[in-house]
Amino acid sequence: MQKSLKSAEYGRLIEVLVAARHEAGIRQQALATKLGRPQSFIAKYEGGERRIDVIEFIAIARAVGADPLKLFKEFLAEKPAKSPRKRSR
Repeated sequence: MQKSLKSAEYGRLIEVLVAARHEAGIRQQALATKLGRPQSFIAKYEGGERRIDVIEFIAIARAVGADPLKLFKEFLAEKPAKSPRKRSR
């Protein structure tokens, strides 16, 4: 199993959060201020350098004015990426 930070599924989860931020018209700095974090916190999770946990997911969703449950359902509704299968020799 691949580390979740580099998995396609985790990438899709971050895409959902980034899209919600863009739809809300909120810049990284403004979101960071709302969360009481430095702008680098936003840049690192959006850039795939840092993992977020479920509590952070909820806080981020709410800070951009989105319903965390709806965002998570949106993520779940997307087709999961298939993991590459190893070839047998």
